Amino acid sequence: MKKCYLLPALLVITLFNGCDEDESITPPPGEVDILTYQVNLNDRSNDRFKVKVVVPQLSSSDTIFQFAATAPGTYATADIGRFIRAFRAYDKDGVAIPVEKINTNQWDISNAEDLRWIEYTARDTWDTLLTVDPISRMTGTSLEDNHALFNAYCVIGYPITLEDEAMRISFSMPGHWKTGTALSKDNDGYYEANDFEHLVDSPFLFGDLTVAETTVGSTTVAIYNYSADGAINASTLLNDLTEVLNSADEFLQGIPVDRYTFLFHYGEFTSGAWEHSYSSEYVLKTYNASQVKSIGAHEFFHVVTPLNIHSEIIEDFNFITPTPSKHLWLYEGVTEWASHTMLFRAGNLSEESYINNAVEYKVSIDRTYYDATFTLVDIALQSYSTEGQKQYGNIYYRGSLVASLLDIRLLELSNGTYGLRELMLELIDTYGADQPFSEETFFETIEVMTYPEIGDFINSYIINAQPLPYAEYFGKLGYNVADDGSRPVITPISERTASQQLLYNSWKQNL
Repeated sequence: MKKCYLLPALLVITLFNGCDEDESITPPPGEVDILTYQVNLNDRSNDRFKVKVVVPQLSSSDTIFQFAATAPGTYATADIGRFIRAFRAYDKDGVAIPVEKINTNQWDISNAEDLRWIEYTARDTWDTLLTVDPISRMTGTSLEDNHALFNAYCVIGYPITLEDEAMRISFSMPGHWKTGTALSKDNDGYYEANDFEHLVDSPFLFGDLTVAETTVGSTTVAIYNYSADGAINASTLLNDLTEVLNSADEFLQGIPVDRYTFLFHYGEFTSGAWEHSYSSEYVLKTYNASQVKSIGAHEFFHVVTPLNIHSEIIEDFNFITPTPSKHLWLYEGVTEWASHTMLFRAGNLSEESYINNAVEYKVSIDRTYYDATFTLVDIALQSYSTEGQKQYGNIYYRGSLVASLLDIRLLELSNGTYGLRELMLELIDTYGADQPFSEETFFETIEVMTYPEIGDFINSYIINAQPLPYAEYFGKLGYNVADDGSRPVITPISERTASQQLLYNSWKQNL
């Protein structure tokens, strides 16, 4: 993880424990050799998570306690320090240690070698109205009488020197509540994480939940669902997602994770979904089976990107200083393409629906709502800026369309034997979860793995923003494209040529 200790100084505030400096409170029992968090979900007053952090022995130089400025997959500034209140530090005898807030996301702790534990509260992001850098609901936190949504980066801070060290977390909660997460418990009832990034990568859903499980190939899949009115249950969602899971298993020649957890929240809002390595979470208002399949297919395919294919910027994510990766086209654009394509090729999405939703509709959105000169690389590198956020949504439209055309171009160059799916499978074999690709040379890597012409394609449609050749490329498959500049109408021609038929056959099926 890239570290950055010199951040702009904001208003400096000195905090003690809210009373006299020498006043003591009862210390938590036992010493720890691992960073240990205890979160109180029984006390849900004031919409605040009450957090206790018991720390192992620190050195005198380990003074900075950090909260996240951003998180993987959000592509937005979060500045979680804005939500933290009543930050207090104590020594082994329960005597308060002076602390100082030195900027938005960092507290400086005096006499860090004497630090035993920290207490603070974190505001529920759902009930915090922000006009600058708001936290989207699916990436935030909610704390209510009968449930809670917990994304760790919104609540959990850490001594900056321990970011890459193992951590554990426990929750006190009503006895009838259930817990949904991809993390596993240790013998003491704590959920274990390899480091802060692993904890952030593992959201929690608590409360009056329904649960359903299944096995697809060698992958165990669990679904946890909260429904405000009780009308939706996990078994219904599992039934909807079964064809998604089977389609992914066929498309990927085996799902590349041994377990996966879906977390669904049905309530007052529709916000969207957020992907993680072994889980995904969904904040939706109204149940719709087609929506569940579509959004579930997209989020589930993230087990490929970025879990198994990612650059070193994702591998060593910078929680302190937002650092964009230029390969958002891969993480989100290709994922969106695959979410439609794997259902289509498995026979779970008709050809007409595929063309309508994955091509025609996306073309119309790209043209109507977004800047045609803003490249896919621009969208990625400017994602943390105001202008970048205005264009960000197009990664799911133009990004997916570019992936569709890249697939056709690869199939054409290989005489129907190698498409984007095959490239993705080869990239999984080449890299995988523990080996990142080079942020700077990945485009050249793809060209070497495929064809020189793919280098030209990347330069034209990913690095630059040349008009996308929909009519030409779908013409190669034997489609006619009627285009008046708004939404194109793509229909199959009456009789395909031999070359069109060959390419079409390869395009519509897994090779």
